[in-house]
Amino acid sequence: MTETGTGGFTDVERAAIKERAAELRAEKGGKKAAAALEDLLEKIAEMPDDQRVIAERIHAIVTEVAPQLAPKTWYGQPAWANADGKVVVFFQAAAKFGTRYSTLGFQEEANLEEGTMWPTSWAITSLGAREEQQIADLVRRAASAD
Repeated sequence: MTETGTGGFTDVERAAIKERAAELRAEKGGKKAAAALEDLLEKIAEMPDDQRVIAERIHAIVTEVAPQLAPKTWYGQPAWANADGKVVVFFQAAAKFGTRYSTLGFQEEANLEEGTMWPTSWAITSLGAREEQQIADLVRRAASAD
């Protein structure tokens, strides 16, 4: 990441902000679901192989267990939104901001409340059957109506 030297955003952060602005313009212009899916799949295809495999698997899981969530991009990363267009779940590749691990996260629209404190994101370095089941359970619960 390139620092700005002024305490502002890095080049990568500015790029993500620009991607988000373009996404909002596309949504306002009535972007079709097929185009949003195509954008999501393109962003996944651009990822380094290890992160791409994880993102592809998460996309498959979300599509299977919560088909009511619509694929889209959010800050240039894969995300899935509810009928109101609000992001419920997202994936952030480690390469996006040069971090050590990729992140599976949930936004406020996710129904994950459990008491007065609960996790909203998980670090992911690889996926096995156990992790895939955990993700499926989380996404199913997050997308539920209760």
